[in-house]
Amino acid sequence: MKIAVIDDYQGVARDMADWSRLPGCEVDFFHRSLRAPDELVATLAPYEAIVAMRERTRFPGEILRALPALRLLVTTGMVNRAIDLAAADERGIVVCGTPWAEDTTVEVVWALILGLAHAVPREDASLRAGRWQSALGTSLAGKTLGVVGLGTIGSKVARIAQAFGMRVIAYSPHLTQARADAVGAIAVGKHALFAEADVVSVHMILSDATRGMVGAEEIGRMKRSAFLVNTARGPLVDEAALAAALREGRIAGAALDVYSQEPIAPTHPLLEAPNTVLTPHIGYVTHEVYRAWYGAVVEDIQAFLAGLPIRRTAPASRSL
Repeated sequence: MKIAVIDDYQGVARDMADWSRLPGCEVDFFHRSLRAPDELVATLAPYEAIVAMRERTRFPGEILRALPALRLLVTTGMVNRAIDLAAADERGIVVCGTPWAEDTTVEVVWALILGLAHAVPREDASLRAGRWQSALGTSLAGKTLGVVGLGTIGSKVARIAQAFGMRVIAYSPHLTQARADAVGAIAVGKHALFAEADVVSVHMILSDATRGMVGAEEIGRMKRSAFLVNTARGPLVDEAALAAALREGRIAGAALDVYSQEPIAPTHPLLEAPNTVLTPHIGYVTHEVYRAWYGAVVEDIQAFLAGLPIRRTAPASRSL
């Protein structure tokens, strides 16, 4: 079997699992982003199996139908909204996933919040340029954290906020106070959250209903001293509205790990916006997570070759 391991940006996938457990297989690793559909199809056409790292590359129906050799598509994690599962099923392509590894996104959330609040990137650059103490930070104790989406990650973020002495408020369309009570938060309406929070952290799942849910109106309700943090999905936030608010000083800053287009375009307005901390979607990018995921990928391929696929993904109705 010819196997393509794509989106290996750091060039580490080869060392993250024992690929020799797939005797007779030819495994190739691709380190660049295959963003253009024509390039994607031309590059992957010979491969019978493709290993996708999360949702870095989209596999809509037209792409899957253009890959006649493809028999197995393995994604890290068990849900990948970049794969058209209905089209895969029609083509007879088996789609498998891996168990979710440890949740490092929560750590990145707090790295971004603390970096933003205490101007860490700015002070680092200033110190290297020969200056000493060029900015004033913001203490988190006594401030209000607004969590948009109180699921697994949002709940953990909320609990950690309390260790910093922060008040926590939360919003999602169907959030109850009983659910908020479980993590020490206060359930509020969407307008109230953006108006009251000193830090807004976004943790919603991307869907047609949530796309652009943090737009110009929501950003316009925020305090001039408030920060916005997004580690969930880029399209949840209107990036043009956010960049404008930052340029005009209508909010104090923003920290982002996700973007509407990834990798981010070099002309993206947020790259020039002031008071930002920007990271390249590193919420799950650790040695431990990669070893767990790629190890499970090898298991998936072994099982498929044995005629007994494991960890097949959710029904096609859950894909976008």
